[in-house]
Amino acid sequence: MPWMDVLMKTATFLGEVGWIWILLGVLCLCFKKTRRMGAGILLSLLLGLILGNGILKNLIARQRPCWLQPEVPMLIAVPSDYSFPSGHTLAGVEASLSIFFFHKRWGIASFVLAALIAFSRMYLFVHFPTDILGGILLGMFNAWIVNRCVMKSGLTKSRWFAWLQ
Repeated sequence: MPWMDVLMKTATFLGEVGWIWILLGVLCLCFKKTRRMGAGILLSLLLGLILGNGILKNLIARQRPCWLQPEVPMLIAVPSDYSFPSGHTLAGVEASLSIFFFHKRWGIASFVLAALIAFSRMYLFVHFPTDILGGILLGMFNAWIVNRCVMKSGLTKSRWFAWLQ
């Protein structure tokens, strides 16, 4: 379906290198009312980059479906990194849950975008469903850890995080 192809390519573009979530986190940092939310988004994304893209992808080294079946025509460029966990999904879930902790309505809206991005990765034949599931679970863990251990703890009272107040 041509309209789905366009929608999925657009959704996956929004998730590329997490730029939409990084931009949102930086914008939130600019306003005192959303500063803690922005810090939560960016710290979660950093943790996901280290654990998901830096460690797990290379440790597990799972091949992508498009590598295993190269005869399938691709709508996007074939990614060169490993498949598990899905970095697009990981970033979307981390950012959405970080938003949800501070603002429920915005969090739900961002979950819709994150789900669309995650689905686009399977639609475009660059991830298996378990890659998406891995991204969801790790994203939930990372956002929860950042929220509980950093944002809700006394660490935000320290001089390093005083600007969040």
